[in-house]
Amino acid sequence: MPVSVLPALSLHYEVEAQARGLTFKGQSELTWRHDGQAYEARLEASMPGRPSRVQRSVGRLTAQGLVPDYFSDKSRSEQATHFDREKQRLVFSNNKPEAPLAEGTQDRLSVVLQLASLVAGSPQRYMPGATITLPTTGTSDADHWIFSVEGEEDLRLPGGEVRALKLQRLPRKEYDQKVELWLAPRMDYAPVRLRLTNPNGDAVDQRWSSTDRG
Repeated sequence: MPVSVLPALSLHYEVEAQARGLTFKGQSELTWRHDGQAYEARLEASMPGRPSRVQRSVGRLTAQGLVPDYFSDKSRSEQATHFDREKQRLVFSNNKPEAPLAEGTQDRLSVVLQLASLVAGSPQRYMPGATITLPTTGTSDADHWIFSVEGEEDLRLPGGEVRALKLQRLPRKEYDQKVELWLAPRMDYAPVRLRLTNPNGDAVDQRWSSTDRG
């Protein structure tokens, strides 16, 4: 499938989190760097009075898009996943059992940028009702994430009014997160909104506020 990778940029977001009936506000920044062959993605979210959470994905770019080699997720402590392509396995730093490395596997950060690359590369393929299945790993397990294309919506975001294509992953298992992602066609399909909802109702909503190019 053709892909079109986002140009290097940094996206800034306003963050609103709901947890245990309380609302918290903060900021996050998604930094995306690549030279056409190797890439690094970094997402840092901060809330007043709480440790920052940093996710980082490092890997290569191919004709199929992002090919991660390493993923880390750090809040109070850091956990990581190594993509061992020689032995076709995912190795977790927290001593969780290894998992098979399926072809096309993404991590929980690269999956957002891979979705943007796929849709940008062939927008006509992703009409409402279409689905995209990507094997996706965190720092302890892997699963197939299935996204449905919901259609375009007009969003009022801190950075302005944006028309964006909504993709959605609905939970299939008891502890799955609901993932909602909005990609803006006029911004090279950059992710302008990302909302994660846990089974208990806690949620984090990141809404685009500004962009730094290059």
